[in-house]
Amino acid sequence: MASPGADHFRLTVLNPGGRDPEQHFHEAASPGGQEHPPINFHGYAACTCGAFHYDTRRAIAEATPVLLLLRRDFRNSERALSEVKKHGRTVAVSLKETGLHQIAQQLCDHEKLSRFMKIVGQADGCIATTPEAAEIYQRARCKHSPATVAFVPTPYPLEDRQWNFSVPPNDQSGIFLGTREWDVPSRNHFVALLVARQLCEETGEPVTVVNLDGYKARRLLWELKFPEGKFHIIEQEKPYRDYLREVARHKIVLQLDRSRVPGQVAGDALLCRTVCVGGDGAVERIAFQKTCGVGRQIGEIASIALELLKNAESRAAIIADSQKRALKRLSFQSVRTQLENFFAQIALGD
Repeated sequence: MASPGADHFRLTVLNPGGRDPEQHFHEAASPGGQEHPPINFHGYAACTCGAFHYDTRRAIAEATPVLLLLRRDFRNSERALSEVKKHGRTVAVSLKETGLHQIAQQLCDHEKLSRFMKIVGQADGCIATTPEAAEIYQRARCKHSPATVAFVPTPYPLEDRQWNFSVPPNDQSGIFLGTREWDVPSRNHFVALLVARQLCEETGEPVTVVNLDGYKARRLLWELKFPEGKFHIIEQEKPYRDYLREVARHKIVLQLDRSRVPGQVAGDALLCRTVCVGGDGAVERIAFQKTCGVGRQIGEIASIALELLKNAESRAAIIADSQKRALKRLSFQSVRTQLENFFAQIALGD
């Protein structure tokens, strides 16, 4: 990622009152660094050589268009929008949590819903990390042009060699569970574990799951009684690079998520050059059309996973297809162009 020239589009992502520190992406982010990796909303800043801020004044000082994130009770976001607009910046907004269940949880409160409608109506536009969020923004902005809302998938640095975590196929084994939330019904985490156990029994392939919820979740996992020696639980949070190395050691990443999220599980699989099976996130639908969960029953997803575990050529074909699709829609270069075109359009007004 080269330093931007004078005419290069740069974007500032503002998360007012958030915990992530200020971060500039004038150069490529290194997997070995201590900064937030260039994924999710940080990815929008990173792919444009822009910046990520929690302080509104410092975001305004960047003198760039702003993507304002809406979080918690939206009060900080409402104040930030007023300040950013006062200084003449072009500003688009986006909910920070955009799974369908997360949107529903945020907007079931009267005050938050009122604030959300006001913010969305006053912004120059909205960027959605999923097609479903885009539809919600369109309807909330019914008095504005449809062109002021865009679905722009979260990008991944697929062009950057240092973010290629691929492992030789002969060094890969087993299934990595992509989800970890027992208490979110749309994650279908329990059922995914049952499918993984069946696949483990049929193929002898080991299964890895992440548990960051301590003893309570561990007891639930013990009840599933995986074959002895075939079940690995990760119980300490790892730096992102180490997490990716763990994912990359597996033949497939398995999930049954039905939350319509942006799709980091699939994004991680792309960086690891492995296969994501199941899930209906935005990245899954773009890159893993042949293995995602959209329109498929659990049995079909299990059959796809079984074939991929047994057949290295099938895995290689899916990986090649997913990388080709991702480079067209999810790479830094692609998303930078999408963002630049969108902000140029909304700067002109409705």
